[in-house]
Amino acid sequence: MTSKPKIIVLDDDPTGSQTVHSCLLLTRWDVQTLRLGLADASPIFFVLTNTRALTPEEAATVTCEVCHNLKIAIETEGIDDFLVVSRSDSTLRGHYPVETDVIAQEVGPFDAHFLVPAFFEGGRVTRDSVHYLMVDGVPTPVHETEFARDSVFGYHHSYLPDYVEEKTNGRIKAENVERFVLSDIRQGSLERLLNLNGNQCGVVDGETQADLDKFAADVLSAAAQGKRFLFRSAASILTSLASLGAQPVPPENMAQYVRGGKSGVVLVGSHVKKTTQQLEQLLKLSDIVGVEVDVAHLLEESASQRDALLAKVVAAVNEIYNSNKTAVIYTSREELVFKDVQTRLNFGAAVSALLMDIVRDLPKDIGFLISKGGITSNDVLSTGLDLRSARLLGQIIPGCSVVRTPSDHPQFSDLPVVLFPGNVGDADGLVTVYQRFC
Repeated sequence: MTSKPKIIVLDDDPTGSQTVHSCLLLTRWDVQTLRLGLADASPIFFVLTNTRALTPEEAATVTCEVCHNLKIAIETEGIDDFLVVSRSDSTLRGHYPVETDVIAQEVGPFDAHFLVPAFFEGGRVTRDSVHYLMVDGVPTPVHETEFARDSVFGYHHSYLPDYVEEKTNGRIKAENVERFVLSDIRQGSLERLLNLNGNQCGVVDGETQADLDKFAADVLSAAAQGKRFLFRSAASILTSLASLGAQPVPPENMAQYVRGGKSGVVLVGSHVKKTTQQLEQLLKLSDIVGVEVDVAHLLEESASQRDALLAKVVAAVNEIYNSNKTAVIYTSREELVFKDVQTRLNFGAAVSALLMDIVRDLPKDIGFLISKGGITSNDVLSTGLDLRSARLLGQIIPGCSVVRTPSDHPQFSDLPVVLFPGNVGDADGLVTVYQRFC
């Protein structure tokens, strides 16, 4: 029997593991840490690069560094067979084609790279090469949603070949993009896959997990015959490629991971509309107490003003925790306007640095931590908790991963941490996650 290739996921925020379980998430990418992922028993592992929070130039630098070390680690571990996935946002935001170009240059050549943005748990499907987001049950082309108006990653097309042409500034023409539509996928794509070469760009439909299961099976068959592929995808194709089966502990039983049955802390950094709706519902619960962090003037504040704000928030959280309630720490919700992209990124970095200082000062024996927002969650793992790696336990609701810190963590040993993307879940999503831990 042919062994399956190792699936190496470079994740631009830490939420791409939201459809799998029992694998490693790496927050660092030195050669030794990458070897941990390559040697792990799971067929898949994730390198959390957090590049969506960076400038294009920084994203390229980080991706290049990961790939350079990855080549060394792959050679050291004697890995012959692997697939590389550049995992990004299911609403088409992110540094495409910056990251795929660097990966192809550093660990290629590849016969093709595929855009597979379907993410079924989040209501994202692709039909006839048009990518849709379900809004109140209605399939809406993503270019008509708030995500297409993103000030950093905005775009004008839901038809993926046109999206590719737009993002590559015409280097890849829409008419030269290979389209794998539902009828193609369901009939079988192996022959077409075997004929691809020269890092051909392909876009892939997906309406159900079975569609991607079929496509993944053909991809793995082609890979077994020597073809090399790169993916730019959301999370659902990872389910099909890894084929892990059911997670060990069902979502409704995740409370068994809570430390000592104690109350926890919820940290909300995301500002998308869905997160704000979910936060409003959570704050209605009687055993929840909100702690608003006013960040509007963070860039203009002095160090002493920032320290005073930090001390005020930490004191409030400790008081709430000592009363056996759960503190919900959230950044002020008003929409801020920035003079340019760099100022927005600087603001995001300043907010994150403050939130991570709060994480480091949380009560040491909290029962759990829920982190809301992709970039926030990445920073919680890599900076707030200072983890080298974490083991993914599974999903607590569709699309929301639970990881656990190592038992030898100096501050928060065996702490369950929820990585909750900003755009995932219904209006009661945060409430459901919280209640499953209680």
